[in-house]
Amino acid sequence: MDPLAEAVVSGASPEVLERTPVPAEYTAAHLRIEDVGIFAGDSERDVRKSIHVGPVPMPELAPDEVLLGVMAAGMNYNTIWSAKFEPIPSFDFLRYYGKQGGWAARHDQPYHVLGSDAAGVIVRVGAGVRNWRVGDHVVVATAHVDDQDPLTHADGMMGAEQRAWGFETNFGGLARYAVVRASQLLPKAAHLSWEEAACNPLCAATAYRMLVSEHGANMRQGDTVLIWGAVGGLGGYAVQFVRNGGGIPIGIVGSAEKAEIARRLGCELVIDRREIGEISADPDATVRAGKRLGAIIRREIGEDPRIVFEHVGRDTFGISVYVAARGGTIVTCGSSTGYAHNFDNRYLWMRLKRIIGSHGANLHEQWQTNRLIQRGRVAPMLSGTYPLEQVGEAARAIQNNEHIGKIGIRCLADAPGLGVTDPDFRSRVGADQVTPLMAS
Repeated sequence: MDPLAEAVVSGASPEVLERTPVPAEYTAAHLRIEDVGIFAGDSERDVRKSIHVGPVPMPELAPDEVLLGVMAAGMNYNTIWSAKFEPIPSFDFLRYYGKQGGWAARHDQPYHVLGSDAAGVIVRVGAGVRNWRVGDHVVVATAHVDDQDPLTHADGMMGAEQRAWGFETNFGGLARYAVVRASQLLPKAAHLSWEEAACNPLCAATAYRMLVSEHGANMRQGDTVLIWGAVGGLGGYAVQFVRNGGGIPIGIVGSAEKAEIARRLGCELVIDRREIGEISADPDATVRAGKRLGAIIRREIGEDPRIVFEHVGRDTFGISVYVAARGGTIVTCGSSTGYAHNFDNRYLWMRLKRIIGSHGANLHEQWQTNRLIQRGRVAPMLSGTYPLEQVGEAARAIQNNEHIGKIGIRCLADAPGLGVTDPDFRSRVGADQVTPLMAS
């Protein structure tokens, strides 16, 4: 470990951090451009083959950026896409971004440092950074936006140059250091450990925008909300936002173990996927499954869902359109089972339903989400951690759907549970409420 990393881990003062030299290279989980073709003819695409952990050069810092000593990071499915080189190699994103020239050119490298969630300590600030200082404990919001794009000032997610940090940009969070724009920074919740804090930003804020924000479904008290994958990285946060907002969360899960967790999170009704029957993109199977699902919901809740929280994609989207209430909303942020959706449009147009596409969250939505986390109103969906050296194993577990919730990666943190600076508040919240999946 280099001297600056040692200073971060030891809790050194800002003065010590500022005078300790930045290393010329650092350890990071990264892809290599020469590996892009390694999965040709390989349907399994084991991501452990493409994710490397080792030294990469330290980039120069732009005026509006900070250098973060990453204590912990969170795994997201975009790392799996990157490591599979699907649907396109992420090096294409870096090349396209780099064509802008200037500071953007740094991102076009023959390596790609991955990771879209992180928590850590600021060790350097660019000359244009005003509100953050060396030594601050922060988490990183995922949206990497262009503050000179007019649309960014209406909604940061609408700017043409908006990107997912660590997926469509380089120098992400699965590393000992990360380069972060000041417009991505949020104060770390003092009652959480590094890995608990790191796992939240992308999924929690995505769920907030989908459900709570005026840019999403704009949920109201009493709304019935159907949530696919209710104990997953997205779904677990969705359940909490619906519960906190006075809605009625209905969770769909895949096992008895997950059903118990969903109830503990606050679902008023939990449905095992096996109760619905065949779930696929086949039109006839879709209608059969939709009828069964709708009957269960009306029997137990008394009405159809006003909002359907969608991210599964091809296998479930037709069911979601079918089962939503007349005038209801299907809000979608992803397609983990496939992007080409097939649904019967009659159930959409004749019943006046609407589909809302949602992607990430702007800084205000991230800030509001983080405020709820800081106040103990939203709990991290962390279910386990790995050291940085085993990030490939963590990615493989996600690839094989062998996990629940979110997986944390300890980067500079050498053990779980570090970083709590307000233990009294943590005690008041309660251990089972701070990390409900770990308590299970």
